[in-house]
Amino acid sequence: MLAFILQRLLQAVVVMVTVAFIAFLLFQYVGDPVVFLLGQDATPEQIKELREDLGLNQPFVVQFWYFLVNAAQGEFGLSLRQGAKVSRLIAERFPATMELALVAAGMALLIGIPMGVYAALKRGTLLSQLFMTVSLLGVSLPTFLIGILLILVFAVQLGWLPSFGRGEVVQIGWWTSGFFTAKGWQHLILPATTLAIFQLTLIMRLVRAEMLEVLRTDYIKFARARGLSNRTIYFGHALKNTLVPVMTITGLQLGGLIAFAIITETVFQWPGMGLLFIQAVTFADIPVMAAYLCLIALIFVFINLVVDLLYFAVDPRLRVGKAGGH
Repeated sequence: MLAFILQRLLQAVVVMVTVAFIAFLLFQYVGDPVVFLLGQDATPEQIKELREDLGLNQPFVVQFWYFLVNAAQGEFGLSLRQGAKVSRLIAERFPATMELALVAAGMALLIGIPMGVYAALKRGTLLSQLFMTVSLLGVSLPTFLIGILLILVFAVQLGWLPSFGRGEVVQIGWWTSGFFTAKGWQHLILPATTLAIFQLTLIMRLVRAEMLEVLRTDYIKFARARGLSNRTIYFGHALKNTLVPVMTITGLQLGGLIAFAIITETVFQWPGMGLLFIQAVTFADIPVMAAYLCLIALIFVFINLVVDLLYFAVDPRLRVGKAGGH
């Protein structure tokens, strides 16, 4: 187990160094930060002095080393657009994105898994076919279109829910949350639903396919031959084995929800990291772009590590394989 963890940690370090190198290249080839900071009217003396202060006159390898050291401490310099520390901007926006992603992931799991199980066990029924049709629409429709349609129906025509912003939040240390206010939940429903629909339909289709596959295996036939009830077979044996691959997809999708909430946050003007990234791209704010890239990579690496450990704990075949290899 320890060797397995050390191997995954080593792979994580290699991935993060590679991503940090790509992020560092943004500083080298996407405009000159000195020009952004001083403007076009800066004198050569001012440019030279600032380049020395920022260490931009040093060799490439030295600059990359200092970038790695600062990135490991969560420091990416100053935002070229807002003039504030990038770490502070990320810390202010991170809670909003995490809140949105967690609610969307919860909705996708709580709704998608039961729908997938029902579609597998009751295939051919009208409701099962309706689920599959809805899932096809959910996979096919682009996220921004789903968001606009939800705004049109529930915000414009019915006037039930707000169409933009985060609403009232509660400050808990450096973390801000809308979970403790009614306005916060009202503002959260539409963007979370928009973000969850694709994940929900993907999980539903995956659970259905895996469930049908598991129900055809020999040990399910033996369970039936032993006279076990359908409830025990479906939920005590089949569903448990169905959720093993679903666990992997769910972990990756959670990272995807955080990384690719950009469109949803833009449509609903949700003040998260995705909206911050879009604004950074618009103004070529390279430090913010680099910080976002490194943070998203770190989130994916962490989630993959957790999923690997869960896989190792849940699937006995991996433990037997490792023991046999040693």
